[in-house]
Amino acid sequence: MINFGPYLLEVFKSLGYGDLAASLNVPLVNLHSGEMTEVELHDGFVFDKITLHKELPEINLLCSVPMMKTHMLAQVTLGMKNLIGLYPGTIYQSVRGHVHDLASQVEPSGTASAIVDMVRVNKLGLVVIDDHMAMEGEGPTEGTLVKMDLIIAGTNPLATDMIASSVMGFKTDEIPTFSWANRAGMKPAAIDEIEVRGEQIENVSRKFKKPTIYTWDSIRDVWGAKEI
Repeated sequence: MINFGPYLLEVFKSLGYGDLAASLNVPLVNLHSGEMTEVELHDGFVFDKITLHKELPEINLLCSVPMMKTHMLAQVTLGMKNLIGLYPGTIYQSVRGHVHDLASQVEPSGTASAIVDMVRVNKLGLVVIDDHMAMEGEGPTEGTLVKMDLIIAGTNPLATDMIASSVMGFKTDEIPTFSWANRAGMKPAAIDEIEVRGEQIENVSRKFKKPTIYTWDSIRDVWGAKEI
């Protein structure tokens, strides 16, 4: 099992976040270790309560800043999927294997239902998708980089992700996270319900090469199931 404290501090340092945080006088918080709290979730798909770092329930607004990528379990990984990283590794295993195991009992991806649960227990009020450089094909790690030179942002996480996936050439009903979000009562349900400002989808879209889709159970033993 990784000791998440020193490990992530070294990651922060190597990526330059330590110096950046110091220059801006903002704290860097390791959400994988430290003091945790349990947050109850009414009618959750996978969890009736989720353990989070104690800082998360105390904030006023959570902003998700993902890279636009395809994903072998979730089809795409955007603003909502990015929140899988909020399941603390000290509780749910280093690559959230325990989360996927439990979610796979609800639906085959072992991902979509757990994403929606995590979105619902947090105050996700802004998504800024970095589409300067995206990834297509066998994402999230083995795909091909694609230069898009876009930023897609919105205050409705589901709507923002729906627009981004449409830019990637996906239909809404291809993304399991969206249907699970709708089951949870999240809106919108269709692209034509979303107000788009700035560039229109058809002017910036690109048909991304789609990933090979796997169920969690089919890749569990070779991808992310074993602790480091």
